[in-house]
Amino acid sequence: MFEFRKRSTIQRKKIRLRVLVALVFVLGCFGLLIDRLWVLQVERYQGLAERADRNRIALVPIAPRRGDIVDRNGMVLARSYRDYTLEIVPAQVKNLDELITQISAVIPLTPLDIRRFKRRMGQTTRYASVMLRGNLTDDEAAVFAAHSFRFPDVNLRARWVREYPQGESAAHVVGYVGRISERDQERLEQDGVEGNYRGTDVIGKKGIEASYEAVLHGKTGWEEVEVAASGKPVQVLKRIDPIPGDTLHLSIDMGLQKMVEDLYSKGFVKEGMPERGALVALDPRNGQVLAYVSAPSYDPNLFIDGIDVENWRRLADSPEHPLIDRPVSGTFPIGSTYKPFVALAALKLGVRDPNARIPDPGYFEYGNQRFRNAGGAAYGPTNMHRALVVSSDTYFFSLGPLIGVDALHDFSQLFGFGRKTGIDLDYEKIGILPSREWKKKAFKDPRQQRWIPGETISVAVGQGYNSFTIMQLAQATSTLAADGKYIRPHLVSELENTVNKTRTPTVKQPDYQIPVSQASIRLVKDALVDVTRRGTARRSFAGAAYDSAGKTGTAQVFSLKGSKYNSRNLKRNLWDHALYMGFAPANEPKIAVALIVENGGWGASIAAPIARKVFDYWLSPKRSAQVDSVPVLELDSDEPAEDTSPDVMVPQDVPANPEDKAPEHLPDILAPVGNGSGRNGAEQRQNNE
Repeated sequence: MFEFRKRSTIQRKKIRLRVLVALVFVLGCFGLLIDRLWVLQVERYQGLAERADRNRIALVPIAPRRGDIVDRNGMVLARSYRDYTLEIVPAQVKNLDELITQISAVIPLTPLDIRRFKRRMGQTTRYASVMLRGNLTDDEAAVFAAHSFRFPDVNLRARWVREYPQGESAAHVVGYVGRISERDQERLEQDGVEGNYRGTDVIGKKGIEASYEAVLHGKTGWEEVEVAASGKPVQVLKRIDPIPGDTLHLSIDMGLQKMVEDLYSKGFVKEGMPERGALVALDPRNGQVLAYVSAPSYDPNLFIDGIDVENWRRLADSPEHPLIDRPVSGTFPIGSTYKPFVALAALKLGVRDPNARIPDPGYFEYGNQRFRNAGGAAYGPTNMHRALVVSSDTYFFSLGPLIGVDALHDFSQLFGFGRKTGIDLDYEKIGILPSREWKKKAFKDPRQQRWIPGETISVAVGQGYNSFTIMQLAQATSTLAADGKYIRPHLVSELENTVNKTRTPTVKQPDYQIPVSQASIRLVKDALVDVTRRGTARRSFAGAAYDSAGKTGTAQVFSLKGSKYNSRNLKRNLWDHALYMGFAPANEPKIAVALIVENGGWGASIAAPIARKVFDYWLSPKRSAQVDSVPVLELDSDEPAEDTSPDVMVPQDVPANPEDKAPEHLPDILAPVGNGSGRNGAEQRQNNE
């Protein structure tokens, strides 16, 4: 009996102990839970609440509408329109090829669409949204929306798309946009504007599209969107509307532009055979660019979503080099069109009385070398006026040593030669305006670094080491027409704010006045007027309803070494370049022109007639372009005694100006293979960076 009670007491104690331990354990657990709730609900409430809101609210960027580009008369050169796209996040799709096949049964997909899609996949992460097909019509978008339940991993979205209605016309002016590359992204981050490009796929790559990117792009808008746990948007909580980019009003006149482009496309030497060259027309009164032609051209619409490799090869491998922006990126010797500025330098420095008659027996002797006039012509006693009218090489040969290459360099720079003119385009080349210092830097061989006095003689007639852009020649011509007033040339005349419709001019006043007397300018101008009346351009301007001033030029591309130039015995790529510079009307100039026809022949026969048509168009009351005839050179006729000497120096392998080595953009080139890898895929992508 006693033993039984003892065991019962021990069991009760064990049970109480177990209950006590269990109670302590339960209380401890509740204590930990309460402590954790305290931390989450009190101590960390603010941070966790913000994180919860971020999980619930998504910030969605709204891409702004890119600004339009129009000519001086309102003709649209570039615009943006809304279209629909199909986009896929590759990481969300198990069988991508099967999905594409299913989509193609609903919405047409071309092989080019698939190549572009796979190329874009290789350029981004698997978790980024990649466009499969763009430019869906309203009907196609409606059809896909009706079948969207079958494709939960495919998004139908709207976007802004760039379009260039004029095609090849003025393509080098307008440029084009392309997809934002890694290099573009790095530049945006360096400039601290990457946030303004969220939701934007493209950026200006060339031309005005690139140089005015900051004002064309606009300002990105934002939406605060409430998102469900499934990731689907529920409602818009807040919206900041995007601000569209400014509209750019160019000074270009598309009527004049297309008329000149048509002339180049029809050919001058042989009708129907397009010519290579460049033409720039400026308004001397305000620096506005009236025409900007680079021939041949290209269609910028090819580059918007990436150019296919076939079209890229056609453009990049063409011997005509249509992708080169010739007015600012091509450099050439300008021949006798340089003589008016050499004459002004002589007058400014006082090295010769302009009325002094200098013997011209048909040649100029310097040291033991004889430099002859073009065609062996001998003009007898010649003053400065007559030397410009007949384009006497001998007269200007003799000016070279008197002026000196360094003094000529310093004076010519004032007119825009040998430096950037300031036009609102990227990658403008400086070219070569030779001097002693330039030659020391240009050549590594000490024997080539020494300036030879005879080289100045060739420089004085626009040959030798001279290598200028047509933009520089046009700017110098415009400055001369404006009596020495230098006004920076510009393509964009006004920026129009698309919200409040206010317009802001880009250039308001001249940069500076060249310190040369008006009497000297008047003397040179009068001589250039007589060039069109009785000089080398008289036939081209016969019967014109206005007086104009100008100068023909013929620049050699290889040294004749004393022999006679004869185009019939040469390949076309060895023919001389044909040039012309001039302005009209002569007394109150409204337009100044500089142009080149590469390997065209002679300035008087080929280039001057183009300038005549430009002046006729611009000065006519209605400005109607009737290109009813194309100047054709009769090769069987006698070759004119043009302004090119058989003895001028045409150097070979001249080093380019190191400041002209600006990086050129390579577009997004679509590989011809479907998988976007291998030699034509990964290596092509690497080469495009």
